[in-house]
Amino acid sequence: MRNRFKGKDFLAFKDMDREEIEFITDLSLDFKKKWTIREPHEYLKGQVWAALFEKNSTRTRNAFERAAADLGVRVVYLRPDEMQMTRGEPLKDTARILDRYFDGLFIRTFGHEIVEECAKWMQNPVINGLTALEHPTQGIADLMTIKEKKGHYQGLKMCYAGNIYNVAYTTMIFCATLGIDLSIACPEGIEPDEKMLAETKRRAKLSGAKIEITSDFDKALSGADIVYGMSQYSMGQSEEEIAHLKEVFKPYQITMEQLKKAKSDAIFMHCLPAYRGEEVTDEVMECDQSVIFDEGENRMHSIKAIIAAVAD
Repeated sequence: MRNRFKGKDFLAFKDMDREEIEFITDLSLDFKKKWTIREPHEYLKGQVWAALFEKNSTRTRNAFERAAADLGVRVVYLRPDEMQMTRGEPLKDTARILDRYFDGLFIRTFGHEIVEECAKWMQNPVINGLTALEHPTQGIADLMTIKEKKGHYQGLKMCYAGNIYNVAYTTMIFCATLGIDLSIACPEGIEPDEKMLAETKRRAKLSGAKIEITSDFDKALSGADIVYGMSQYSMGQSEEEIAHLKEVFKPYQITMEQLKKAKSDAIFMHCLPAYRGEEVTDEVMECDQSVIFDEGENRMHSIKAIIAAVAD
């Protein structure tokens, strides 16, 4: 299994099979154990990685920098506004130069085609820290959290309430792959990417997972073991788009009253940042069923495992 990742890119869940997803999740949990008992693990001492962030970040950037530090990796943070890309240098030129300088690239950007372009022109590993299509480091952290809190995947039900964007697509793929039933609650007219939906359905047939997109919030919540909140809009959308999404998503706010419609032992998850008072109430964020900060910590462990797996 190690050879499946060594020297390879880590771009999206849609590129991985069940065995690979579970391997990285279990490896992340192993790294968390090392962190807990303060066992040193500077396995990559001497490596230098570039971190290119075209979007603002709290968890992703800090989780990456701490994960890299624990592995002995030095990080060079790259600001796009200080690079020649801003004046139109082709990405393929930038990527090939970065490949000569660094042992890997961690990139958080907009279009998924950007990370794929970097991966095409670089020999060293590229890790996707978030694109419009997927958020794979978050997905591994989420699976870690589910396994810690529920002990298994198969047969669980998740209710996802929020816009269908990168985290939703990653969640769709891992639920369909691992046999987790998924009910996405969203307004009519909010449609997923056709290719991602088709891949989700293909995997669900293999695992037996039930995947549905419904405007009936109560139906989505009924019997849920996990309630996953997500923002109603994303960075980069216009003011008009944001205003529209806020309005149509109002009935899908996760309140304590709504949370009680799930199973009594359901956990509440959110990738953060959360807009308290919009997609979720402050009370839900702070309740005993909320595991958001365990989930947030797991970002660091998931990224650490990914770096260790792909590093050459």
